[in-house]
Amino acid sequence: MDTALARERALDAAEELFYARGIQAVGMDELRGASGLSLKRLYQLFPTKEQLVVAYLVRRDERWRGRLAAHVARQRDPRERIPAVFDWLQEWFGETGFRGCAWLNAYGELGATSTLVAEQVRAHKEAFRGYLASLVDAAGLPAVLTGPLFLLAEGAMVTAGVTGGARPAAEAREAARALVAAAGADGISRWSPTP
Repeated sequence: MDTALARERALDAAEELFYARGIQAVGMDELRGASGLSLKRLYQLFPTKEQLVVAYLVRRDERWRGRLAAHVARQRDPRERIPAVFDWLQEWFGETGFRGCAWLNAYGELGATSTLVAEQVRAHKEAFRGYLASLVDAAGLPAVLTGPLFLLAEGAMVTAGVTGGARPAAEAREAARALVAAAGADGISRWSPTP
C-alpha cells in the first residue's frame, strides 16, 4: 500500500475514533485495528500520537471550513451569508454522531500539555474568525461585528456540544441577524461594543 493511501486510512480511523470517544481514550493499538495498518506502519507514518492528532486536526479543518464555505457561497446576497453560517452550524449540530467542536475537545484534552495541538486549535479558530471577517467586509458591515459574530458561533458550538441539540445555532442566528440589523442598512454602525 502506498504512503498516501496508508496515511488516509490512518487519518480516517483517527478522525472516527478521536472525535467519537476522545483522544486520550483511544490507543495506537486500537487505531491499528481500525485502520487495518500494522503498528509499525502507523509509527512510520506518525512517529508520535501527538503528530497523528495534529494531522487529524489539520485535515478536519480543511474539510470543515470547505463544507462551511460551500454552503455559505450558495447565498447571493452578501448579508445573507452571515446567517447562512449559523444555518450550516445548525445542520452540523444535527448530524448523527455530533460531539461538539473537535478543536475545543482536543484543546480540552491536550491543550495544556501539547504545544503543537494548542497551536493547531488556535490556527483553526483564527482561520474561522478570518472567514467571518471576510463575510462582514463583503456585506459592507463594520469590522467591529466580527468579534461578536465569532463569539456567537463559538458559543453555539460549545452549547450544542454540551446539550446535544441544534437549537443553539438557531438562537445564535437570530442574535446575528439582530447585530447585522443594528449595523444599519447603510453600513454605518449604530451598535458598538462597550469597553
